[in-house]
Amino acid sequence: MMSKEILIVDDEIGIRELLSEILSDEGYDVLLAENAAQARVVRQQQRPDLVLLDIWMPDMDGISLLKEWKDTQQLTMPVLVMSGHGTIDTAVEAVQMGALGFLEKPIALKKLLEGVANGLRQFVLPDRGQRPASIEQDIVSATEASSDIFGADTVLALELPLREARDRFERQYFERLMLRTGGNMSRAAELSGVERTHLYRKLKQLGVSVSRKQPGGE
Repeated sequence: MMSKEILIVDDEIGIRELLSEILSDEGYDVLLAENAAQARVVRQQQRPDLVLLDIWMPDMDGISLLKEWKDTQQLTMPVLVMSGHGTIDTAVEAVQMGALGFLEKPIALKKLLEGVANGLRQFVLPDRGQRPASIEQDIVSATEASSDIFGADTVLALELPLREARDRFERQYFERLMLRTGGNMSRAAELSGVERTHLYRKLKQLGVSVSRKQPGGE
């Protein structure tokens, strides 16, 4: 089966690079555009399977581009809009223009991957006469991430430089992992796929405690 193509439209290079790396690791083919003009060209030439579209961009905002695609019958792919300054009104307007959902920055890792997977699976061409029963349910918030090994507060710090954002995520990941395993280095190495000696150095580098704890303890 061919890999799905995801177009990321965002004027901030750090966000484009981080989202691109994450989605590439998940097996998607990633296309990049830093503004509406580039997004138009990619839309015409590549026909992406899904678009992650930033709302606030300098040349043309994402809502206007979304409306343009809708009015010209080019909205033939699911679009998830992204914003760090979004409101309920912004989300409502985006969905009215044909967006499938709204991702609030900083984007929770779990919500990003779920949003993309669900968008690719559930998308149907928009009907001008229909609207979702509850717009609020389509708003994806970082604070709504389900509790798992990463925890509900693990988010992608998209406003940070790539290296700093990656270090923050790794620190959160390994802190959760050590809590889950009760500080058992062998088990942590097995679950993370990292060789034990390297894992120990990594934990020291990130400032993660390697003291043994009881699972579920403080």
